Amino acid sequence: MAPKKNPLNLNPLQLKTLTLFQVLAKMEGVGEPLDDGHIKVAQFPHAHGNHFHLGPYVVSSKDATGLGNVAVWVALERKGLIRSGHPYFLDMTPAGLEYDTGMASTILHGSDH
Repeated sequence: MAPKKNPLNLNPLQLKTLTLFQVLAKMEGVGEPLDDGHIKVAQFPHAHGNHFHLGPYVVSSKDATGLGNVAVWVALERKGLIRSGHPYFLDMTPAGLEYDTGMASTILHGSDH
């Protein structure tokens, strides 16, 4: 039997937000590895117009509303994917880094500028 896609039953906003957190955690100079295997993220992108840049990607602002939504952070923390310090920082757990959201190709677009 194939593993269940989205085994934690995250909703679309939670999946999009987790995808963005994963990218931030893996970005050099943004994700700060901690001694306990978590990765601290304390820098978040700011939109200009209808999009923002996230490393090599462009992300539509409409796909990033969860970045400032405390309820999304609480849900991701409850499911063991982050430790929340909303709105200042988060610690990405190993489970959060490994969770396959299936959203990367949908919300992360190559930058042309």
